[in-house]
Amino acid sequence: MPKPTKGPRLGGGPAHERLLLANLAVALFTHKSIETTETKAKRLRPLAERLVTFGKRGDLHARRRVLAILRNKDATHELFAVIAPQVELREGGYTRITKTRFRKGDNASMAQIELVLEPVNPKPKSAKKVAAAAAPVAKPAAAVVADEVIDDVAVDAPIEEAVETDVVETVDAVETAEAPAEESAPEAGAEPAVEDEAVADEAVADESTAEGDDK
Repeated sequence: MPKPTKGPRLGGGPAHERLLLANLAVALFTHKSIETTETKAKRLRPLAERLVTFGKRGDLHARRRVLAILRNKDATHELFAVIAPQVELREGGYTRITKTRFRKGDNASMAQIELVLEPVNPKPKSAKKVAAAAAPVAKPAAAVVADEVIDDVAVDAPIEEAVETDVVETVDAVETAEAPAEESAPEAGAEPAVEDEAVADEAVADESTAEGDDK
């Protein structure tokens, strides 16, 4: 079973109530202000606010939703073309209810419900809010510690790179200095080869001398 609508029931049934409120909304959007009973005005306000919100959206789907409720093309066009641009900067409170009189005959309380179409004047910001917006946002302690660690690492990094560069340059210099000495030093197997050549030359000389003596 559907839950009944909060507030007094209007008309003979739910369908009658929907049609009654739709007719009141059409009259409100057409004339911008109507007088009805206080009870009907209070029940009309949420419906009218919702329809104005659809009008501010302005798309095709919103237009179809409003047309399905109002069932009046002229009132729907008035809502989207005239009323919605006038309340574009307003963030709610599109209607105003004012009690007027007691109706003669049944002494019912009457009220006037109207659309609030006055231009919106934004309130100036207070000095505290301006100062809070201008003041720098304080970082939490963890963020401060992290920044300090990053700064320390950034400072120490060039020193470590310089030390590594000096070590590499020193090693290169030592290798360069030792290379000529190793090249100039005779190899282990070179000396015996020179001695063998000298002995062979002496033997050839002796043989040539002996041949000369024999002749």
